[in-house]
Amino acid sequence: MLLNVSYNESEVKEKIEATVGKPFPLKERWSMSGVGSPKLLISSTSIDIHNLLILDNNLNTCNIELRPKGIILRFRSLLETYALIIPYYKLTLYKGKSEEYSIYKDHQFVKVLVDTKDTQKFFSKLKAEKAKKKAPGIEDP
Repeated sequence: MLLNVSYNESEVKEKIEATVGKPFPLKERWSMSGVGSPKLLISSTSIDIHNLLILDNNLNTCNIELRPKGIILRFRSLLETYALIIPYYKLTLYKGKSEEYSIYKDHQFVKVLVDTKDTQKFFSKLKAEKAKKKAPGIEDP
């Protein structure tokens, strides 16, 4: 789900919290060594996100926030902030070229360049969090 999160609207906040959960408590953030990614450079996107990014001439960057049940990928276009809300069971990660990760949710995707050790460490943390979570409705035998 792609949402405009520029304004403090309770309906939008409720949608986000219902999909990916509330933010981690401070103590848990410390134990995880942070839940946010460094600034990521966007290399390509799906058409709906691309149409938002081409509205201005700024450098296309994003960041990712980990939540208990998914991630929030945020980026800016013009003076607005947009968020791609992805629950873990719909998140697909691909490591493309040596310095590129692809983040997919259904038909939407964002490809980002991974150029530092901090960024690689964040994606390792993201993969570990995704592995901990299960799809809804799947039970252990």
